[in-house]
Amino acid sequence: MMDRDTFETRLFGVLRWVVLGLLAVATLFPFAYMVLLSVRPVEDLLRDPGALWTGFSEWTVSTYADVLRPAEDGGQGMLALLGNSALVSFGTVAATLLVSIPGAYALTRLRFFGRRQIHALFLAVYLFPSVLLAVPLFVLFTKLGLRDSLAGLAIVYIAQTVPVSIYLLRNYLATIPESVEEAAAIDGCTRRQILWRVTLPLAGPAIMATGLYVFMIAWNEFLFALLFLVEDRTRWTVSLGLAQLSNGVEVPKTVLMAGSVVLTVPIVILFYAAQRMLTEGLTSGAEKT
Repeated sequence: MMDRDTFETRLFGVLRWVVLGLLAVATLFPFAYMVLLSVRPVEDLLRDPGALWTGFSEWTVSTYADVLRPAEDGGQGMLALLGNSALVSFGTVAATLLVSIPGAYALTRLRFFGRRQIHALFLAVYLFPSVLLAVPLFVLFTKLGLRDSLAGLAIVYIAQTVPVSIYLLRNYLATIPESVEEAAAIDGCTRRQILWRVTLPLAGPAIMATGLYVFMIAWNEFLFALLFLVEDRTRWTVSLGLAQLSNGVEVPKTVLMAGSVVLTVPIVILFYAAQRMLTEGLTSGAEKT
């Protein structure tokens, strides 16, 4: 007869896989269905909109060609919008990390008057909704001549992401043993060398996670992109292009789904490319007794 411990072990082992399977289906099904709709001919979709699967022979990539083709050639011009979004997003990530890493290190390692108050002040920025800042920023950037530029939009994103990036990095840097940095100082390293050669390699997972977080904010943001760039379509980001597709009555839903896939795939690729850095504990074994 099976004892209670064995029964519970087997039961929870089965339930674990059942729950994981249900979560995987709930997570992947919307994206899989979006991809399926994007490759279905619009005539087939109108004939049988409820079909969850169609044969491979009926698939088409003409919707993606229509989405990526330049607007002057009759397409939706999403390829150029992808370039704009990539330029703004990667620029935002680089500038945010350039500011956040020294700031988080200073709040973690340096002792100065008002350190806790400054840390709380960074988070206080998120007490104000983005809509509240939209009009003042619009007026300010109009006077500065930055309203219709990708650089102005990147500055707004940097101002939004620096506080939370400092908060995230500070929490991680606090877990790195100070004895590792003290050993480097005894070997003759300066504070800058310690940060570059010791702290940054150990903080790799946190930097990667923060960079991905900032990238996703800049890539998907819509309100400020609409506010600053709506007058010049050549500077639109991909989120604005997708909004135009969703509001267009003459745009087939298959083309809209293709645009949604184009918007989502870069985030998925970056996440899985950085997955090892996100899950690997680089601090393990850093301090030995």
